Amino acid sequence: MKFKCFITSSSSSMEIFSKTFTLTLLFLFLLNLVYEGESRTESQQHILAQSPSSPSKVNHLNIRLRRIIVGVLFGCLTGLISAILFAFLIRFVLRYMNRTPILKGPVIFSPKIASTTLQLALSNENQLLGSSPNGKYYRTVLDNGLTIAVKRLEPFNNGAQETQNKSTKRRIQKELEMLAGVRHRNMMSLRAYVRDSSRFSLVYDYVPSGSLEDAMNRVRENQLQLDWEARHRIAIGVIKGLQYLHFNCSPRILHYNLKPSNVMLDAEFEPRLGDCGLAHLMPNWGRTTSSYTAPECFQNCRYTEKSDIFSYGLILAVLLTGRDPLDSFFGESSRGGSLGRWLRHLQQAGEAREALDKTIMGEEVEEDEMLMAVRIAVVCLSDLPADRPSSDELVPMLTQLHSF
Repeated sequence: MKFKCFITSSSSSMEIFSKTFTLTLLFLFLLNLVYEGESRTESQQHILAQSPSSPSKVNHLNIRLRRIIVGVLFGCLTGLISAILFAFLIRFVLRYMNRTPILKGPVIFSPKIASTTLQLALSNENQLLGSSPNGKYYRTVLDNGLTIAVKRLEPFNNGAQETQNKSTKRRIQKELEMLAGVRHRNMMSLRAYVRDSSRFSLVYDYVPSGSLEDAMNRVRENQLQLDWEARHRIAIGVIKGLQYLHFNCSPRILHYNLKPSNVMLDAEFEPRLGDCGLAHLMPNWGRTTSSYTAPECFQNCRYTEKSDIFSYGLILAVLLTGRDPLDSFFGESSRGGSLGRWLRHLQQAGEAREALDKTIMGEEVEEDEMLMAVRIAVVCLSDLPADRPSSDELVPMLTQLHSF
């Protein structure tokens, strides 16, 4: 899209320059006619000056003054045209130089990773951790003992035009370099990436505890106990990660694919957001949806920071209820909105306590906090994006739950 905008901008600039150049040439032509007329007049005056009835020397000086003025104007316009041509040439050269080069091989952002070591590790057989519509996650160990997670994005469409393919690669590389600058305790930082002829491989820190989706599945199978304090800490960490993306990054970054499988948990259940912006990078990102996708994305394919908030509201609802949005309890064709509507209905009926996960029902103080969190989740799941709070507003709302 940026490449298309560059072409459009260049063609528009050339059109403006063409019109300006044409008008300038026309003006110069008119000046030339005036100059020739003045020259003829001067010649006639010179002939008349030789006759007894010649005009005064004042008229002769006026003609010479007009000639000087016309010459000055002609020189100024010539200099202006030269300056415009030079400016357009410099602008074109700078835009060409600022284009992101299509790099091959590893691009490293961490001193712990060596280029040759990374390439050797990627060429070996690696342990598959999971997959998504955008690619597959692998676990691999470098020669220095560092364990990393590698996401191999889906290959590019080989049938696409070469120009479009190159512009897509440049756009992805530019976005990846921006994502490599993301540094926050609740974000999965991009450590390196490798581009071959048809795909990108992204390198992240390996988190052995798995994702929030893995943890909640173990909770549902009674293999893991996750109390309200841990769930509350996860909810705060996720919204702080979104706040950083929405308000502390320049330009602002949207997640585009926030869901439990993209929330990694460390040993202390501190969350880190993964897959940040990757859905947007891929050519078919508009067709990549999940049960956590906001309703406006289905209606008009419009994604904003409030769409990330809707996804967060569902994650908070999952933490509170323990239920999967695709649970048969909500119907076979249900999406995340069904869980939100169910929670809203219970909250409006004053029966929100019935929605809480029974495995975390503890003291009365904790129950009050969870009921307050239900209200926050319901607001985040509003159908209209304008009715949802921002991540900047949600951080104090969740961190101050203990004070209510």
